[in-house]
Amino acid sequence: MKILMVCLGNICRSPLAEGIMKTKVPESFFVDSAGTISMHEGKHPDRRAIKTAENHHIDISKQRSRPITKADFETFDKIFCMDIDVLADVVSKTTNEEQRQKVSLFLEVLGDHENAEVPDPYWGEMKEFEEVFQLLDKGCDAIAQQIITNK
Repeated sequence: MKILMVCLGNICRSPLAEGIMKTKVPESFFVDSAGTISMHEGKHPDRRAIKTAENHHIDISKQRSRPITKADFETFDKIFCMDIDVLADVVSKTTNEEQRQKVSLFLEVLGDHENAEVPDPYWGEMKEFEEVFQLLDKGCDAIAQQIITNK
């Protein structure tokens, strides 16, 4: 199983989601992250994201930002988007229904479609990064359980 987490710049939410998900699925799974923009390409995650992950014994410091590519739609089995705008952007890059079926909103797995977006903590403080971590942790639990059960 190959899972891709996607946010805007690939320096806050999706690196955290990648790091968290790797702790919840078997080692045979491949988990990666990407962004819809290339502004931070090649950069490490935001220092606050690294610190938040570190506070939970997860190391995301070696990750590097990258934009989503056309090849990702062939490589990955599941592509999870952090918010509605990211979802729309990712869906616009798909070329067929099979690719489209791989893409979903990350928090929809929790069943609360009204509040299915992971807020972007970039303009916030450590408190917002911790709140995002908790949301991502809950979502990763649900996704991992669903994927492992259905595999």
